[in-house]
Amino acid sequence: MDALKLLALDEEDLGVVSAHVQDAVFKVAGTHFDLRRGQFSLVINRFVWETAGGRRRSFERRRSVLLFKRVTAVRSLGFDRNDAETVLDLLALRFAQEGDGPEGTIEFVLAGAASIALDVECIEVQLADTGGAWATAFKPRHPEGV
Repeated sequence: MDALKLLALDEEDLGVVSAHVQDAVFKVAGTHFDLRRGQFSLVINRFVWETAGGRRRSFERRRSVLLFKRVTAVRSLGFDRNDAETVLDLLALRFAQEGDGPEGTIEFVLAGAASIALDVECIEVQLADTGGAWATAFKPRHPEGV
């Protein structure tokens, strides 16, 4: 499979990116906020949902980078940001618009009731696979209705 590269500029696009990063895992050490440039980046190991159909015995993960631009602030809840080895599981990305303009908050919904919130001037997100795929025997599962 070719490397995935996506760009999100609105809430609908962000939903597509969210579907591709569902069940991605990452370490706190893989996050970086550059206030001067207004960028938040995240190195993830994403589960490759686009090839996970059927009754396969092995699945894939890929190393990817998520880049959020026009970020003005970052907040987190439910984990220790100083523990670089903490592994977090990304369940979804959500956007809450502020007022009538394009600004708002992008929320990372994480397993274990944890979250990361990015205050943004507008949605501008890039997702790019940066490395090859590796096999995993486990396909993430979610309770019905989640």
